[in-house]
Amino acid sequence: MSPVRPTDLAATGREQLELHERAAAVAASRFGRRVFIRAVVEVSNHCRESCDYCGMRRENRAVTRYRASVESLAELLLEHRPASVTDVMLQSGEDPRAVAEVVLPLLKVLKRETTLGLSVCLGTLDTRVYAELRAAGAEVYLMKFEVPNADRYEFLRAPGSFEERLSHLRHLADTGWSVTSGFIAGLPGASAGESWEAIQLARTLPLAGCSVSPFIPGESTPLHQGPPASLDLTLNCMAALRLARPDWIVPAVSALGLRDNLEGYRRGLRCGANLATINLTPPHWREHYLLYRRDRIIMDEQRILRALEAEGIEPSPIGMVQHLRERHSNAVEAPCLPA
Repeated sequence: MSPVRPTDLAATGREQLELHERAAAVAASRFGRRVFIRAVVEVSNHCRESCDYCGMRRENRAVTRYRASVESLAELLLEHRPASVTDVMLQSGEDPRAVAEVVLPLLKVLKRETTLGLSVCLGTLDTRVYAELRAAGAEVYLMKFEVPNADRYEFLRAPGSFEERLSHLRHLADTGWSVTSGFIAGLPGASAGESWEAIQLARTLPLAGCSVSPFIPGESTPLHQGPPASLDLTLNCMAALRLARPDWIVPAVSALGLRDNLEGYRRGLRCGANLATINLTPPHWREHYLLYRRDRIIMDEQRILRALEAEGIEPSPIGMVQHLRERHSNAVEAPCLPA
């Protein structure tokens, strides 16, 4: 297999098709023509941070804030989750109150009543809280590093400092979590090499997976007038991640379909993605979870299954968390991305 090069991130036409086909072949060799199906529930849009790229930033007074109730989410996930779902991720803005009042009790219910693999995406928290979440049943922690260097991280007012963010990722991995991370492609002001730098950083971290999200200008943010990221850049980054780490979880993120409905999402499935996420947040809360815009594409089960069928891909009968447990025990060694 030929190595991935920085120039691959700018590939178009035949070169891009070949890049994506190589990545898809690597994914198929490791995972078959299957993807993991995870559901996400967005439990709170309160956030104590003010990231320039996020619509839920603390300073956005135009957003209606909410915290979901444990009872309603427990009923949803116990009684009404789609049959294809093997894993659930509980996600929120950086809201320690929601962690204590909603996430921890809900995890205990799901751990007791189901065999679902449990993931969380809750931002940077106290190490004590990470331990409580782990004890309650969560096994995967998603925390994006967003951008690949300290100057850009500070400029975009991302949470805390860049070094703190990386130290939290390493702490989570050191204390038994499977850690996934990610970055944003095409942010305003990004250098030509920023996405390559992000891929290089990702491969040095103790990760089980990595995502790439295209920048989408968010409502009521300092970057709301910025140009959206190139879909081609995002897809090329996904392919590069897959070729760099054949064993990783690489999601097809919902933002791939934001600009051109399902075609962008299907293209993500063609370049090595092996995780699809169904949004189960009830609509009366979901409309206020403003990562990007209110008119985002909601990837429900019907859309996901239709995209998979069109690409000749099946839902995996084995959950993502179960797979990662087995991978830990087997300690599969993966190749590295050339410098």
